[in-house]
Amino acid sequence: MERKRLGKSGIVVTDICMGTMTFGLQADEATSFAVMDRAYEAGIDFFDAAEMYPVPPSAERFGITEQIVGRWLKTKNRGEVILATKITGPGHGWFRPPIRGGFTALDRRQIFQACEDSLRRLQTDYIDLYQTHWPDHGMRQEDTLEALTDLVKQGKVRAIGCSNETSWGLMKNLWASEKHHLARFDTVQNNFSLINRRCQNELAQVCRMEGVSLLPYSPLGGGVLTGKYNGGALPPGARFSEYLVNGGERQQRMARRFVNDRSLATTARLMEIAADIGTSVTALSVAWSRQHDFVASTIIGATTVDQLNESLQAAELILDAETLRRIDEVEVEIPNPMTEDGLRRL
Repeated sequence: MERKRLGKSGIVVTDICMGTMTFGLQADEATSFAVMDRAYEAGIDFFDAAEMYPVPPSAERFGITEQIVGRWLKTKNRGEVILATKITGPGHGWFRPPIRGGFTALDRRQIFQACEDSLRRLQTDYIDLYQTHWPDHGMRQEDTLEALTDLVKQGKVRAIGCSNETSWGLMKNLWASEKHHLARFDTVQNNFSLINRRCQNELAQVCRMEGVSLLPYSPLGGGVLTGKYNGGALPPGARFSEYLVNGGERQQRMARRFVNDRSLATTARLMEIAADIGTSVTALSVAWSRQHDFVASTIIGATTVDQLNESLQAAELILDAETLRRIDEVEVEIPNPMTEDGLRRL
């Protein structure tokens, strides 16, 4: 496993990050501890959470993931774990976040309150990487950045980043940081996978030229790139199975973005390529994400240790030029399997 710097910060992390979105819902606390222990034993030192987790969010479960991560963190040397979490931000019409009365603008009061609550749940006195989960483009960027800068100055946060951000939004924030002499975003955490390659265009250029690291989430396309939905399967307990069978309109729309004829056809082709090089499509997908120069650490998720072990096969897998060429051929023949990436409403 390689180690890479987060942007221009002083933080260096393993190039695979353990995501925690399922902890407290699809994975109970004992299973979550087992997954984190296995990740730690494998050499992963970077763990990503959010105050809104687990997903799908609800008022009853809000913050449970951070509590689980916090209890696990007490079993480890704090200085040996790089911990990231997020403040929610607005719901952009998809839903009203069930915290702080649904008022989740990225202003000073909300940021300070969210950070204090996360520190308490995580049982730590500092957060290595504090991120905005969703942007608030209706605000002055400097107002958000001033509050985040104060958290850095207070020693409660080491570095800051954003998530689900557009190229414009990232550049606007970097411009505001420079103009007002404020802390700058060192990372951007966006959806990026072999069924959603949009980050390779404008966002990759911003990251390269501005010294910002991409932290791809959902490198397995929400589980689609494991092949488990191929052939019309809706595996019990899988997130998109639940969304498609029992979800509301928003959840079904989200599931269809990921699970559709084009994404399943892409997965089938990638499974053939993986088999030809003697690996799984899961390992192929994670390895592909890791090999981009603008990526610092790829965030993987798991609800069982077995799932994690399959993703960990990518830790030492380097895809050669011929394999990358074949992967690109699939994208040419089936471009943009995900018809949109969730950023249109920002």
